[in-house]
Amino acid sequence: MTILATSLRAMRGWHRPLVVNATLMFTLTLFSAAALFVDDRLLLGESVWVKPMKFGFAMGVYGLTLAWLLSKLHKGRRLGWWLGTIFAVAGLLDVGAVVLAAAHGTISHFNNNAEPVAETVRTVFSFGVAPLLLITLVIAILVLIQRTGDRAMTSALRAGLGLAAASMVVALWLSNSAGPRTVTDADGDPVSMNGGHGIGDPDGNGMFLTNWSTTGGDLRVPHFVGLHAIQVLLLMTAILGVLATSHGWLRDERVRARLVRIAGLAYTGVFAALTWQAKRGIPVTQLDRQTLMVFAGVAVFTIVTAAAVVAGARRRSASPIGREQRSEARARV
Repeated sequence: MTILATSLRAMRGWHRPLVVNATLMFTLTLFSAAALFVDDRLLLGESVWVKPMKFGFAMGVYGLTLAWLLSKLHKGRRLGWWLGTIFAVAGLLDVGAVVLAAAHGTISHFNNNAEPVAETVRTVFSFGVAPLLLITLVIAILVLIQRTGDRAMTSALRAGLGLAAASMVVALWLSNSAGPRTVTDADGDPVSMNGGHGIGDPDGNGMFLTNWSTTGGDLRVPHFVGLHAIQVLLLMTAILGVLATSHGWLRDERVRARLVRIAGLAYTGVFAALTWQAKRGIPVTQLDRQTLMVFAGVAVFTIVTAAAVVAGARRRSASPIGREQRSEARARV
């Protein structure tokens, strides 16, 4: 109970509409997870409630991250509040459209049927998706023009938001990655599809839970990886901050910032490689030689540059000046 109370107190200054949005999204995630066991309807081989569960969780995590981030702004706080509010409403409408389609046992994305549910979902997507991308871009610019924490955190936020925006651009490619075709909904009725997430096999067999294609390229993979880069980089920042309490060479925030920037560049390389691989119609479960070479290059770059930063930091920390700076830092604490 104490942990919960502490968490709630810490969230008081966060962007409230986004916190409400995240709460609704996590509630949807739990509801959809329970519905998996009581509703046996299937869409393209998976439960009709898998997509709402995934969308609810992803939107909840991203919305909660933005709610925290907007509380850190020093410049443009009012603009940030309005952007966050619009994002919360647009996100709620978009995920709501996914839930509406699932409840009716039909497909939400790429559904070209001339029926009320499909037309409603298309209308919501046509107005609700663009604001998510544009708002992420504007918030990224707001973060670029100011420091929202120490150097490491600022670097993580800038790289993470940039990758999130790029992942949304990748999502727009989904609509052009497959031609018209006909599939069936949960009731066995035909659904006219125009577009798809897969490349080479638009509705191929998918992996467990994620349903990422194992028979062709799938742009949902880089979309997911890029969208959640900000959480990964912030987690790395937090870990480096904890390690700094016991490793003197990490107490210099410039060192932590350099390591986070290296991680951001490496993450960008992985994101680009996954996008390139998907566009070539190759499934994520079957990495080809070209993709593996790119991953190897990213790994070498990361190891070499990180090792150079760590070695330099250790060397400076061991010098008399470095020891004096650590003593002054401990005295300030």
